[in-house]
Amino acid sequence: MTEDQVLVGLGLLVVLAAASQLVASLLHIPALIVLLPVGFTAGALTDDVNPERLLGSSFSPLVSLAVAVILYDAGLGLDLKRFRAHTRRVVVRLIWWGSLVTCFSAALLAMPLLGMSQGAAVMLGAILIVSGPTVVGPLLNFVRPTERLQRILIWEGSLIDPVGGILGALVFHGVMSGGRSGFASEIGHFAVSIAVGVVGGVAGATVLTLALRRLRLGEVLGTTVQLAAVVGVAAVCDVVRDDAGLIAAVLMGLAVANLPGLDVAARRPFFETLVNLVIGLLFISISATVSPQSLRHVLLPTLGLVAVLVLVVRPLVALVSALRTDLKAGERGFLGWMAPRGIVAAATASTFSSSLVDKGIGGAAKILPATFVVIVATVTLYGLSAGPVARRLGVVRSARSRPLLVGGDPWVIDLGRALRSAGLDVVMWAGHEAERDSIRAAGIELAPGELFAAATGAGAELEGLTGVLLLTGEDDFNALASMNLEGSVEGTVYRLGPPAESQGIIAPYTGGQVLFDPELTGPELTRRYGLGARVVTHRVDGPVPAGHTVLFLVRGDGRLLPVTRSGGPTPQGGDVAVLLSA
Repeated sequence: MTEDQVLVGLGLLVVLAAASQLVASLLHIPALIVLLPVGFTAGALTDDVNPERLLGSSFSPLVSLAVAVILYDAGLGLDLKRFRAHTRRVVVRLIWWGSLVTCFSAALLAMPLLGMSQGAAVMLGAILIVSGPTVVGPLLNFVRPTERLQRILIWEGSLIDPVGGILGALVFHGVMSGGRSGFASEIGHFAVSIAVGVVGGVAGATVLTLALRRLRLGEVLGTTVQLAAVVGVAAVCDVVRDDAGLIAAVLMGLAVANLPGLDVAARRPFFETLVNLVIGLLFISISATVSPQSLRHVLLPTLGLVAVLVLVVRPLVALVSALRTDLKAGERGFLGWMAPRGIVAAATASTFSSSLVDKGIGGAAKILPATFVVIVATVTLYGLSAGPVARRLGVVRSARSRPLLVGGDPWVIDLGRALRSAGLDVVMWAGHEAERDSIRAAGIELAPGELFAAATGAGAELEGLTGVLLLTGEDDFNALASMNLEGSVEGTVYRLGPPAESQGIIAPYTGGQVLFDPELTGPELTRRYGLGARVVTHRVDGPVPAGHTVLFLVRGDGRLLPVTRSGGPTPQGGDVAVLLSA
């Protein structure tokens, strides 16, 4: 290809990846549902976005390194404190039992349905055991199942990807060698690959720990160091053993997320932006390599394979994995209805299929298109049905708000009582012990955590939290905490605004969601409360009582809507208004 064609092709890849994710966001659907057909269509209409022509032999190594970055980001989201006994038991079973049953079933079906040789069928079975956080996470965020289900599925998706990648590499080498190495030898190779990944992960985590703790890196430089460490360690591990870098990447993410003193390295906006772009580029480029001609003879047989995987294999795996645990029937049912395939399946198929075709393995040319069909079919099926299924099984989190109120002034505790009387599950946090005693005396749940932990989200990250209201008397603390908490909790972070004449260092110059009318600052609310004003509730069935100011509306379904500087919600019949009395 000429230099101009390469420039056009790379530009198109970036534009299509970003545009697809934008469209998916506007439509409120998982991005993968848009990325795969867009990449496939672009690959069918033009040769400019074909990564094998753009990058040649560099494409497969770049895919492996990109997947390592994605899995490192997935590791950052794994909290070991929440990996409790029953969750751990279910996840471990889903990985080892699910891998065996899925690989065996898919391989057994692929031979008659797709006309594959035994080697190609086993390769396809190994590829299809993975799910992955890149598809599971967005689907779960859309469905909002119970916290326990979300944790189990995220852990499964994050850990099965590196296991599946290594297993795929071992099966690939076994097929290429004609199976001459023997089963015991393959098990040994698998153990060596795991060991290489663990050693690389420990080494990379040590380097990152030292750098992030001692060098006091800023956000941009800290992100750069993380990226360099992950790519460097993954590359070295992959050179030693194929796909061992995936294990190392997940372990490094786990270490950064869970070792004390490394909160600065936890998910930063720039790193998340980078990962989203990488995901988009991978899906667009890999799907562009699938031609319409390659799908002609595999589409219907592969849909039959998908039907068995979805309706028989996954429910069986979930049933066995949940035995003798405290998972409820609805949770077990939803666990059996969530196994989409994602980027590691696509990357593994793209990496290994061409070599197997060159080797003359029967049916190897069908591995990539069959994997593509499985990914599209499972993501579309689960993406469209997971919400209704979760609601039918009763495993969707309630829409009712569960706010965290940060502050212990008397009017804040009064607000907590009012919100609780309106039917909300309120959690509070305060720094002074006297304020904490007052919260306990009011019968309101007290959140754990020290002052800095609450400001950074490490102590305020409670299950089911839907938003944070920063209501302390320190305007600069509220402003700093709002910036640190933004993006680390599920809902919106609100704060009190500073007085107009404030001399604060940060608060007067910080944006974000500022609560209430401009005159209702923290000092003004404290002053009015001292003069006898109280926080009360009023069911909206007419005008607001004279002299009262609306602070919040609680909808009939339990959603909390605050009044902010940018405006307030419109009252509706059945709402409960939270008011500041005269």
